[in-house]
Amino acid sequence: MNGRFPLELLAPPDPAVLPLPHPARPAPGVRLLRGAAYAVPDGVRPLELDLWLPEERAARPLPVVVFVHGGAWRTGLRDDPGPRLREWRPGPFARLVRAGFAVACPDYRLSGEACHPAQRDDLAAALAWLRTRATELCLDPDRTVLWGESAGGHLAALTALTRPAGVRGCVTWYAPTELDPTSTDPGTFEARLLGAAPAADPARARDAGPVAHVTPQAPPFLLLHGAADTIVPCDQSVRLAGALRRAGVPAGLHLVDGADHLWVGASEAAVEDCFARTLDFARARLSP
Repeated sequence: MNGRFPLELLAPPDPAVLPLPHPARPAPGVRLLRGAAYAVPDGVRPLELDLWLPEERAARPLPVVVFVHGGAWRTGLRDDPGPRLREWRPGPFARLVRAGFAVACPDYRLSGEACHPAQRDDLAAALAWLRTRATELCLDPDRTVLWGESAGGHLAALTALTRPAGVRGCVTWYAPTELDPTSTDPGTFEARLLGAAPAADPARARDAGPVAHVTPQAPPFLLLHGAADTIVPCDQSVRLAGALRRAGVPAGLHLVDGADHLWVGASEAAVEDCFARTLDFARARLSP
Protein backbone atom coordinates (compact mmCIF):
# COMPACT_ATOMS: atom_id res chain seq x y z
CA MET A 1 0.00 0.00 0.00
CA ASN A 2 1.19 3.50 -0.83
CA GLY A 3 2.84 4.90 2.29
CA ARG A 4 1.48 8.36 1.45
CA PHE A 5 -2.14 7.18 1.56
CA PRO A 6 -4.08 8.86 4.44
CA LEU A 7 -4.62 5.84 6.67
CA GLU A 8 -7.28 7.63 8.70
CA LEU A 9 -9.58 7.10 5.74
CA LEU A 10 -9.40 3.35 6.39
CA ALA A 11 -10.65 3.73 9.95
CA PRO A 12 -14.20 2.43 10.45
CA PRO A 13 -16.98 4.93 11.07
CA ASP A 14 -17.88 5.68 14.66
CA PRO A 15 -21.01 3.65 15.57
CA ALA A 16 -22.04 6.47 17.90
CA VAL A 17 -22.86 8.68 14.91
CA LEU A 18 -23.92 6.20 12.22
CA PRO A 19 -27.47 6.59 10.90
CA LEU A 20 -29.93 4.29 12.60
CA PRO A 21 -31.62 1.51 10.60
CA HIS A 22 -34.97 2.14 9.00
CA PRO A 23 -37.65 0.87 11.41
CA ALA A 24 -39.72 -2.24 10.84
CA ARG A 25 -43.14 -2.93 12.42
CA PRO A 26 -42.99 -6.55 13.67
CA ALA A 27 -46.12 -6.21 15.84
CA PRO A 28 -48.83 -3.61 16.40
CA GLY A 29 -47.51 -0.76 18.51
CA VAL A 30 -43.89 -1.92 18.18
CA ARG A 31 -41.01 -0.41 16.19
CA LEU A 32 -37.88 -2.48 15.49
CA LEU A 33 -34.49 -1.03 14.54
CA ARG A 34 -32.78 -4.15 13.21
CA GLY A 35 -29.01 -4.32 12.84
CA ALA A 36 -27.68 -1.10 14.34
CA ALA A 37 -23.88 -1.29 14.48
CA TYR A 38 -22.63 -0.69 18.02
CA ALA A 39 -18.96 -1.69 17.68
CA VAL A 40 -16.44 -2.40 14.94
CA PRO A 41 -13.72 -4.63 16.45
CA ASP A 42 -10.51 -4.91 14.49
CA GLY A 43 -10.23 -8.04 12.38
CA VAL A 44 -13.78 -9.37 12.80
CA ARG A 45 -17.29 -8.54 11.65
CA PRO A 46 -19.06 -5.41 12.88
CA LEU A 47 -21.21 -6.09 15.93
CA GLU A 48 -24.87 -5.16 15.71
CA LEU A 49 -27.91 -5.05 17.94
CA ASP A 50 -31.64 -4.97 17.42
CA LEU A 51 -33.60 -2.36 19.34
CA TRP A 52 -37.29 -2.88 20.06
CA LEU A 53 -39.21 0.33 20.86
CA PRO A 54 -42.78 1.58 21.08
CA GLU A 55 -44.31 2.74 17.81
CA GLU A 56 -44.63 6.28 19.17
CA ARG A 57 -41.79 8.04 20.94
CA ALA A 58 -42.27 7.70 24.70
CA ALA A 59 -43.13 10.72 26.82
CA ARG A 60 -40.11 10.05 29.03
CA PRO A 61 -36.96 7.91 28.70
CA LEU A 62 -37.63 4.18 28.70
CA PRO A 63 -35.98 1.60 30.95
CA VAL A 64 -34.02 -0.99 28.99
CA VAL A 65 -33.96 -4.78 29.00
CA VAL A 66 -30.85 -6.16 27.28
CA PHE A 67 -31.35 -9.74 26.08
CA VAL A 68 -28.24 -11.90 25.54
CA HIS A 69 -28.69 -14.98 23.35
CA GLY A 70 -27.37 -18.45 24.08
CA GLY A 71 -25.65 -21.02 21.89
CA ALA A 72 -22.77 -22.43 23.97
CA TRP A 73 -20.73 -19.28 23.19
CA ARG A 74 -20.19 -20.90 19.78
CA THR A 75 -23.32 -20.06 17.77
CA GLY A 76 -26.71 -18.41 18.09
CA LEU A 77 -28.78 -15.49 16.84
CA ARG A 78 -29.20 -12.27 18.74
CA ASP A 79 -33.00 -12.29 18.47
CA ASP A 80 -33.51 -15.95 19.46
CA PRO A 81 -34.95 -16.37 22.98
CA GLY A 82 -34.88 -20.19 22.75
CA PRO A 83 -37.07 -22.85 21.11
CA ARG A 84 -39.93 -22.63 23.57
CA LEU A 85 -40.50 -18.91 22.88
CA ARG A 86 -39.82 -18.72 19.14
CA GLU A 87 -43.43 -19.22 18.08
CA TRP A 88 -45.00 -16.83 20.58
CA ARG A 89 -47.24 -14.22 18.97
CA PRO A 90 -46.64 -11.55 20.04
CA GLY A 91 -43.08 -12.57 20.85
CA PRO A 92 -41.33 -11.93 24.16
CA PHE A 93 -39.59 -8.75 23.01
CA ALA A 94 -42.81 -7.21 21.72
CA ARG A 95 -44.47 -8.13 25.03
CA LEU A 96 -41.73 -6.32 26.92
CA VAL A 97 -42.17 -3.23 24.75
CA ARG A 98 -45.90 -3.24 25.41
CA ALA A 99 -45.09 -3.47 29.13
CA GLY A 100 -43.14 -0.20 28.91
CA PHE A 101 -39.55 -1.24 28.16
CA ALA A 102 -37.10 -0.81 25.34
CA VAL A 103 -35.37 -4.09 24.44
CA ALA A 104 -31.85 -4.39 23.02
CA CYS A 105 -30.60 -7.69 21.57
CA PRO A 106 -26.85 -7.46 20.85
CA ASP A 107 -24.47 -9.67 18.94
CA TYR A 108 -21.19 -10.60 20.61
CA ARG A 109 -18.06 -12.27 19.32
CA LEU A 110 -18.43 -16.04 19.39
CA SER A 111 -15.73 -18.36 20.67
CA GLY A 112 -14.60 -19.11 17.11
CA GLU A 113 -13.83 -15.41 16.72
CA ALA A 114 -12.35 -14.41 20.08
CA CYS A 115 -11.77 -15.80 23.56
CA HIS A 116 -12.87 -14.58 26.97
CA PRO A 117 -13.09 -11.75 27.99
CA ALA A 118 -14.03 -10.49 24.51
CA GLN A 119 -17.68 -11.46 24.91
CA ARG A 120 -18.04 -9.57 28.18
CA ASP A 121 -16.27 -6.58 26.65
CA ASP A 122 -18.70 -6.65 23.71
CA LEU A 123 -21.71 -6.48 26.01
CA ALA A 124 -20.08 -3.59 27.89
CA ALA A 125 -19.61 -1.85 24.53
CA ALA A 126 -23.30 -2.40 23.71
CA LEU A 127 -24.28 -0.81 27.03
CA ALA A 128 -21.97 2.12 26.30
CA TRP A 129 -23.54 2.58 22.84
CA LEU A 130 -27.03 2.64 24.36
CA ARG A 131 -25.83 5.29 26.81
CA THR A 132 -24.24 7.39 24.05
CA ARG A 133 -27.43 7.36 21.97
CA ALA A 134 -29.87 7.47 24.88
CA THR A 135 -31.23 10.96 24.20
CA GLU A 136 -31.76 10.24 20.52
CA LEU A 137 -33.56 6.96 21.28
CA CYS A 138 -35.39 8.13 24.42
CA LEU A 139 -33.71 5.58 26.69
CA ASP A 140 -32.76 5.66 30.35
CA PRO A 141 -29.45 3.72 30.46
CA ASP A 142 -29.33 4.01 34.24
CA ARG A 143 -32.35 1.75 34.43
CA THR A 144 -31.15 -1.42 32.72
CA VAL A 145 -31.80 -5.10 33.40
CA LEU A 146 -29.71 -7.78 31.71
CA TRP A 147 -31.47 -11.03 30.74
CA GLY A 148 -29.77 -14.01 29.15
CA GLU A 149 -30.45 -17.64 28.43
CA SER A 150 -27.87 -20.44 28.71
CA ALA A 151 -24.46 -19.10 27.59
CA GLY A 152 -26.12 -15.71 27.24
CA GLY A 153 -27.20 -15.93 30.86
CA HIS A 154 -23.59 -16.59 31.82
CA LEU A 155 -22.48 -13.49 29.89
CA ALA A 156 -25.30 -11.37 31.30
CA ALA A 157 -24.31 -12.37 34.85
CA LEU A 158 -20.61 -11.80 34.20
CA THR A 159 -21.32 -8.36 32.76
CA ALA A 160 -23.66 -7.40 35.60
CA LEU A 161 -21.00 -8.38 38.14
CA THR A 162 -17.98 -6.80 36.43
CA ARG A 163 -19.31 -3.93 34.27
CA PRO A 164 -22.38 -2.87 36.25
CA ALA A 165 -22.77 0.80 35.24
CA GLY A 166 -26.50 1.44 34.96
CA VAL A 167 -27.42 -2.22 35.55
CA ARG A 168 -30.20 -2.48 38.13
CA GLY A 169 -30.65 -6.26 37.93
CA CYS A 170 -29.90 -9.48 36.07
CA VAL A 171 -32.06 -12.45 35.06
CA THR A 172 -30.47 -15.75 34.04
CA TRP A 173 -32.20 -18.73 32.47
CA TYR A 174 -30.38 -22.10 32.92
CA ALA A 175 -26.97 -20.42 32.85
CA PRO A 176 -23.47 -21.72 33.64
CA THR A 177 -21.97 -19.80 36.55
CA GLU A 178 -18.63 -21.58 37.10
CA LEU A 179 -16.21 -23.31 34.74
CA ASP A 180 -14.76 -26.60 35.97
CA PRO A 181 -11.09 -25.79 36.69
CA THR A 182 -10.15 -29.50 36.60
CA SER A 183 -11.31 -30.11 33.01
CA THR A 184 -8.44 -31.05 30.73
CA ASP A 185 -10.47 -31.49 27.54
CA PRO A 186 -9.57 -28.74 25.02
CA GLY A 187 -12.61 -29.55 22.89
CA THR A 188 -15.39 -28.52 25.26
CA PHE A 189 -17.44 -25.40 24.70
CA GLU A 190 -15.91 -23.95 27.87
CA ALA A 191 -12.39 -24.60 26.60
CA ARG A 192 -13.22 -22.95 23.29
CA LEU A 193 -14.47 -19.91 25.19
CA LEU A 194 -11.21 -19.70 27.14
CA GLY A 195 -8.87 -20.65 24.30
CA ALA A 196 -7.52 -23.58 26.37
CA ALA A 197 -8.77 -26.31 28.65
CA PRO A 198 -9.74 -24.80 32.02
CA ALA A 199 -7.07 -26.88 33.80
CA ALA A 200 -4.44 -25.36 31.51
CA ASP A 201 -5.44 -21.82 32.47
CA PRO A 202 -7.20 -21.96 35.86
CA ALA A 203 -6.90 -18.21 36.46
CA ARG A 204 -8.75 -17.42 33.24
CA ALA A 205 -11.30 -20.14 33.97
CA ARG A 206 -11.99 -18.59 37.36
CA ASP A 207 -12.21 -15.10 35.86
CA ALA A 208 -14.81 -16.37 33.37
CA GLY A 209 -17.07 -17.64 36.17
CA PRO A 210 -19.65 -15.19 37.55
CA VAL A 211 -19.45 -16.74 41.04
CA ALA A 212 -15.87 -15.47 41.40
CA HIS A 213 -17.01 -11.86 40.91
CA VAL A 214 -19.78 -11.65 43.50
CA THR A 215 -19.45 -8.69 45.87
CA PRO A 216 -21.90 -6.87 48.14
CA GLN A 217 -22.16 -4.21 45.42
CA ALA A 218 -23.69 -6.64 42.90
CA PRO A 219 -27.16 -5.82 41.56
CA PRO A 220 -30.10 -8.08 42.49
CA PHE A 221 -30.50 -11.30 40.53
CA LEU A 222 -33.28 -13.66 39.48
CA LEU A 223 -32.06 -17.14 38.54
CA LEU A 224 -34.38 -19.59 36.75
CA HIS A 225 -33.28 -23.14 35.97
CA GLY A 226 -34.74 -26.52 35.06
CA ALA A 227 -34.44 -28.93 37.98
CA ALA A 228 -33.76 -31.76 35.49
CA ASP A 229 -31.22 -29.89 33.31
CA THR A 230 -28.80 -32.43 31.82
CA ILE A 231 -26.65 -29.85 29.95
CA VAL A 232 -26.07 -27.23 32.64
CA PRO A 233 -26.97 -28.76 36.04
CA CYS A 234 -29.23 -26.56 38.14
CA ASP A 235 -26.56 -26.58 40.85
CA GLN A 236 -24.85 -23.90 38.77
CA SER A 237 -27.67 -21.46 39.54
CA VAL A 238 -27.92 -22.69 43.12
CA ARG A 239 -24.24 -21.87 43.69
CA LEU A 240 -24.50 -18.36 42.25
CA ALA A 241 -27.65 -17.66 44.26
CA GLY A 242 -25.87 -18.84 47.41
CA ALA A 243 -22.82 -16.67 46.75
CA LEU A 244 -25.02 -13.62 46.15
CA ARG A 245 -27.06 -14.20 49.31
CA ARG A 246 -23.94 -14.66 51.42
CA ALA A 247 -22.77 -11.27 50.12
CA GLY A 248 -26.09 -9.73 51.14
CA VAL A 249 -27.37 -9.35 47.56
CA PRO A 250 -31.04 -10.17 46.83
CA ALA A 251 -31.14 -13.30 44.69
CA GLY A 252 -34.34 -15.06 43.71
CA LEU A 253 -34.00 -18.70 42.67
CA HIS A 254 -36.73 -20.69 40.92
CA LEU A 255 -36.19 -24.31 39.85
CA VAL A 256 -38.72 -25.69 37.37
CA ASP A 257 -39.63 -29.28 38.21
CA GLY A 258 -39.09 -31.74 35.35
CA ALA A 259 -37.55 -29.15 33.03
CA ASP A 260 -34.37 -29.90 31.09
CA HIS A 261 -32.17 -27.34 29.31
CA LEU A 262 -34.00 -24.81 27.10
CA TRP A 263 -37.16 -25.60 29.14
CA VAL A 264 -37.48 -28.95 27.34
CA GLY A 265 -40.08 -30.98 29.20
CA ALA A 266 -41.64 -27.98 30.92
CA SER A 267 -45.33 -27.29 30.38
CA GLU A 268 -46.39 -24.25 28.40
CA ALA A 269 -47.77 -22.80 31.61
CA ALA A 270 -44.38 -23.24 33.31
CA VAL A 271 -42.59 -21.44 30.46
CA GLU A 272 -45.15 -18.62 30.58
CA ASP A 273 -44.55 -18.42 34.33
CA CYS A 274 -40.78 -18.07 33.81
CA PHE A 275 -41.37 -15.18 31.42
CA ALA A 276 -43.88 -13.60 33.82
CA ARG A 277 -41.32 -13.82 36.64
CA THR A 278 -38.74 -12.17 34.37
CA LEU A 279 -41.16 -9.38 33.48
CA ASP A 280 -42.15 -8.84 37.11
CA PHE A 281 -38.49 -8.67 38.15
CA ALA A 282 -37.77 -6.07 35.45
CA ARG A 283 -40.79 -4.02 36.55
CA ALA A 284 -39.68 -4.12 40.17
CA ARG A 285 -36.08 -3.20 39.42
CA LEU A 286 -36.75 -0.54 36.78
CA SER A 287 -39.73 1.32 38.15
CA PRO A 288 -38.98 5.06 38.52
